[in-house]
Order: sequence, then structure tokens, then C-alpha cells
Amino acid sequence: MLRSIYNEDHEAFRAMIRDFIESEVAPEYSEWEKDGHPPRDFYNKLGELGVFGINVPEEYGGAGETSYKFESILMEETARAGVTFGAAGIHVNLVRPYLLAFASEEQKRRWMPGFISGEMMGALAMTEPGTGSDLAGIATTAKLSADGTHYVLNGAKTFISGGVLADRVLVVARTSPATPENRRGGLTILFVDTKSPGYSVGKKLDKIGLKTSDTAELAFQDVKVPVEDLLGEEGQAFKYLTHNLVEERLAILVGSTAQAGAAIRFAVDYVKERKAFGQPIASFQNTKFVLADCESDYQAAQALTDRAIELFDQGKLTPADAAAAKIFTTEAAGRIIDKCLQLHGGYGYINEYPIARLYADTRVSRLYGGTSEIMRTIVAKSLGL
Repeated sequence: MLRSIYNEDHEAFRAMIRDFIESEVAPEYSEWEKDGHPPRDFYNKLGELGVFGINVPEEYGGAGETSYKFESILMEETARAGVTFGAAGIHVNLVRPYLLAFASEEQKRRWMPGFISGEMMGALAMTEPGTGSDLAGIATTAKLSADGTHYVLNGAKTFISGGVLADRVLVVARTSPATPENRRGGLTILFVDTKSPGYSVGKKLDKIGLKTSDTAELAFQDVKVPVEDLLGEEGQAFKYLTHNLVEERLAILVGSTAQAGAAIRFAVDYVKERKAFGQPIASFQNTKFVLADCESDYQAAQALTDRAIELFDQGKLTPADAAAAKIFTTEAAGRIIDKCLQLHGGYGYINEYPIARLYADTRVSRLYGGTSEIMRTIVAKSLGL
């Protein structure tokens, strides 16, 4: 189905990113998977390419673009090649919105140059052992010092994407106790320098997929965080987190749809070449019908995704809309990629085939950014249930 959300500028950007992937990513990707992340200087290359500054206002050194469509193209092109840019998506899609929305003018002037260049890679630390989606259960504490110059941070986080190589981390911590009337109160965000004494990266987590995105446990033992690194107002973190969840979920659903489309292309190419019983398996009716069903599901997911992107650009994508779109696209991607792997036979289970990467990578889309069950709760609430 013809898509209409992109113009010539978008397609020129797509061509540039496709060339960059072919020359800088694809040849090295197997080594990145072994290492668990790209080399640190790869993020500087993305900075030089302008990837990190696309949606940053010009006064802070960015391109000043307000549309999400360029980010969408990045996800489409990495999926097309069966690769990722490591934790770059965390830096752009999670950290950037918080800094632009809630950092002070002084903080933006201080942080955005490094953010754009890749010299300062960021991550977001919300989840703690035992809390999962229950952010109100966060137990990490940040106590203001007697002289009011810094916070003392203590606690632990887990499942932190980009946590190994991050230079600064947005840490959600408790600056005052929760109350029975308001469990969500008392949460604050600090932008913590990972070189601070007492800050440590624990175990690097061995995941099923997303092998080039470093994911880690973090620990804080009496970490001193200057009050100048407080993001926004003390005690307002839950409101801030809710504000940015729409964009986070948009990124996930866009990526899932892109992976589904890539899986179909990989499967079509494979079945045309692979022969069984003396003929290409593309000639079998079952193959044709399976791929026809996959394409139909993908077209529906893509139409929903494109609509979500346009609504987001207009500031009209609601939390319920984002949740509904995330449910549909992530679960459709799971079905499509599974069927496309099946058409590869045993080769689909071999990691050197990109369909195997997609199969492993897409599973987390129904978990992070809010599980499918949480998304259903949000949609049900929007229906008055």
C-alpha cells in the first residue's frame, strides 16, 4: 500500500542512513554482538552524522526538526538491514524528550552539545528489582544534604538499556516517602554523572535478543549528585514519566512495524532461492498463503503506525491511542516474524540469518515501555471500564 507520510527530504535522509549502515555497521555487526555493544566511538560517528541532533532546537546546536518521521526512518533502515544502533535509540527516544521538556535553560546549554555530539551518552533508570511496572514502588533514595548543595543517592536499578556505556543517567529516586494517599508522590529525577564516586555498573545482563544494546544493573552507594543536576522540580518525577511515555511507546511500535516489514522481505527473498522437492518453496501454495497473511497484517500495522506518527507530530497522540497501537503492532510483529522464521526452516534458527535476530529482538517489545497487559489496562480505562 502506498505510503504518503514521507517527502523528498525524508527519502534523501533514508539514502544517507542506508549507505552509512552498509559501510559502518553491517561489516562489524557480528563483532558488536559478541562484545554486547558497539565500540564507544560509534556513537561519536552518529553524532557527526547529525543523528542525535535531529529533533533538538537550533539554539542548542540541533537541526530544529519537529517531526518524528526522521526517527521513524532510522528504525525502518536498521530493521531492513537486520541490525541496530546499540543503545542509540535510548539516548534519542528516551533521554532527549526529558531534557528538552524539563531541563532548565542553563542545563540545556550545558548538556545538549555533548548529547548531540555523542560525547555524553544518556540512559534512563526507572526499573528496580522487584518493582517492574509499579513505578510507585521505587525504593532508591536521594536525600538532600544539610547544606543543600547535593543529594546523596542510594539504591539499585535493573534492566537499564545503555547502562554500561552511559556517561549520564536519568535516575528516578525517592526524595520523600510515599504516603497511603499518594504512592506516586515524592519521586524525583536526577541526571547522574556515571563517573561519580559510589556509582557502579553491576552485572551486564545476557538477554535473548538486542545483543548490541548493553543492558545492566546499576548500584548507587552514597553517590553525591549536585543540586544543579536535578531535572525539573523535586517530587514531580511521576508526572514527568507519564508525560514522556507516549513518545517512548511510539518508538516501540514504530520499530516493531519496521521489523515486521523487514521479516517479510527476508522471507520472500529466502523462499525464492530455497528449493525443496525440486522446486522453489515460493511455488508452494502454503508459502504463498502464509506470506499473503503476513503482508495483510503488516499493511494494517503500517497504516496504524503512520497514523500514530502523524498524530504525534500534531501533538494529538493520546496515551490510550499509543497504548492501543502498541498492542496491535507489537503483537502483529510477533506473529509475522514467527511465521517468516518458520518459512526459513532450520536456517531460521541460525543466528547468522537476520530473521533469527528479528525473532529474538521483537519479543521484548511486548514487555518494555509497559507490558501488553498494562497497555490493555490503559485502553480499557479510556473506555470507561
